[in-house]
Amino acid sequence: MIRTSLMAAVALATVTATAPAQATPALAAQATVLHASPGGHGTACSSARPCSIGQAKAKVRALNSHMRTDLVVQLAGGTYRLSAPLTFTRADSGTNGHTVTWKAAPGAHPVLSGARKATGWTQQDRAKNIWKAKVGKGFDIRQLYVDGVQATRARTELNRADLTGDAGGYTFTSGALNHLNSLADPGRTEIDALGSFTNRYSPVAGISHGVITMEQPAWNNNTFGYDTIGNPFRKGPLYIENAYELLDSAGEWYLDTRTGTLYYKPLPGQRMSTADVEMPRLESLLSVGGTYQAPATHITFSGLQFSHTSWLLPSTGQGYADQQTGAFVYGDWERPADALNSCQYGCRLFEATRPNWHQMPAAVQVSAASHISFTGNRFTQLGQVALGIGNDANAHTTGVGLGADTISVTGNVFTQDAGGGVVVGGVQADAHHPSDPRMTNRNITISDNVMHDLALDYRDMTAVLVTYATDVTVSHNEIYDMPYTGIAIGYGWGTNDPGGSQDYVNRGLYDFQPVYTTPTTLKNLKVTGNHLHDVMRTMDDGACIYTLSAAPGTSIDRNYCADNNGHYGIYHDEGSRDYTDSNNVFRDTGDWDHENSNATNNTGALTVRDNWTSNGSISLSNGQRGNVVTGTAVVTDGNWPRGAQQIMENAGAHGR
Repeated sequence: MIRTSLMAAVALATVTATAPAQATPALAAQATVLHASPGGHGTACSSARPCSIGQAKAKVRALNSHMRTDLVVQLAGGTYRLSAPLTFTRADSGTNGHTVTWKAAPGAHPVLSGARKATGWTQQDRAKNIWKAKVGKGFDIRQLYVDGVQATRARTELNRADLTGDAGGYTFTSGALNHLNSLADPGRTEIDALGSFTNRYSPVAGISHGVITMEQPAWNNNTFGYDTIGNPFRKGPLYIENAYELLDSAGEWYLDTRTGTLYYKPLPGQRMSTADVEMPRLESLLSVGGTYQAPATHITFSGLQFSHTSWLLPSTGQGYADQQTGAFVYGDWERPADALNSCQYGCRLFEATRPNWHQMPAAVQVSAASHISFTGNRFTQLGQVALGIGNDANAHTTGVGLGADTISVTGNVFTQDAGGGVVVGGVQADAHHPSDPRMTNRNITISDNVMHDLALDYRDMTAVLVTYATDVTVSHNEIYDMPYTGIAIGYGWGTNDPGGSQDYVNRGLYDFQPVYTTPTTLKNLKVTGNHLHDVMRTMDDGACIYTLSAAPGTSIDRNYCADNNGHYGIYHDEGSRDYTDSNNVFRDTGDWDHENSNATNNTGALTVRDNWTSNGSISLSNGQRGNVVTGTAVVTDGNWPRGAQQIMENAGAHGR
């Protein structure tokens, strides 16, 4: 629920993305202020003679070694087109307890962009209303942004019954697909497959004589394990994408990299002479990170817009062998010779991949860093996860992952992004059992953000994901219009908790990783006061709030979950333990609280008390598996008692 009143504490702490607040007189008197603009040059960095953003960074490094006041870089309005990601290390940090703040000038709207604009449009095909622009060669993109909205790659939906899969790809079983034999550039196409909780991309090597030959190792990695392309738990749509011949619906685009020509079919009312068409040329925009010995520290970003990236790994032979919420199989793995039969619901050789999954890198990255704040920014038109905090090293351009301490994400807007909103933590061993204690992600706050229309391409992703971290607060966010889960807590399916999981003993995982005897770093989380609605619009096997593995000291309280397409309110999946769900409100959901438990996993020890729901369906039972379920109030005919009404009124972002 978006509240119009601005709480005093939030007013002091946040700056909106569209109208940044003036610095208080006290701050202005204390801070040294530099000025940058999109057309700035020289070294003065003054209000009369602003410098470039690069020169402002150099100036900060010249001034920050012995700070006696805060240092503020004010960015004038306009678009800062970056030729390379901005990097902030220990050398760019605040010192002596002071902060370096990069913020919008009063009333300004600065945009940090990784794109180049496509101009000079002419009509290619009048009958089909297809337009083209010459944009040059030597680059590729997976996203295109037109008038602030992500456009759709040219595609057509395939009927699974018209295809037979094998170890090399597909064979047509219907003449309805013969037109694919004549695609001008079939090696540019991809298969986009939606399953239950995975959204996989597998590139095509070629199409000829009714055979689609797939790139490796993407095809192998996408066709064994769980919820695979060939045998998904739920058969969602299957598309072939990225060919000029598939450009048949308004809002679709195609880039011909051989000729350097971009094609687009406008939406009704769009005029290509005035349309803002942005081609993302960077894979990330901004990286904040040092080393564990010398972390980046005391840096704030306020009132900025981060836009226009495109993560390109899925276009390579690796594809995107999605496993859940942005983690994917990477590399060339041994698998059973009959994997298409024997490994469609897991197998021992698939378990070898699990400890080595990679993470999707974010557009804005923070690792090996402390006291970093993002306040009142706008994360939009990004080709992947918007903000990654302490992810595994493979997801950071610095090559140093994890190690995020005292990071706050407050009062921001996340929308129109191809991936999720915020991902905290990694999935590999050092994330859950760090070999160096400085790797532990801790003291993270994600509050008062508005997050909607995310995961547009990678529909397995969530608005907020916390894998392994300690002392995290996720509070008063409004999350809506999501294809999958709203907030996800935990990872690992209980495999990395003390004693492991008998499920994964049976599956053979522990032939490839240890059975840990000590707890993971996942503990002491507070998920409170969030308003989640209209989530689970596309995928399956998720919820408003979803959990995995043990999280001692974690509370899920005073959240309001509504209208989630009949899916679970809270879903405690494999290995979830030690959560307390209290004083939440559930309206028009499926099971309002659900646990995935069986004889060989450790899900349980859940405390569920004093919740309100319009649906009495719950899968947990009081006294079973160590669960305590008390005080549930089932509300009929919308007659919510005052206590529930207060939860509903107070949930969501304050001051947005």
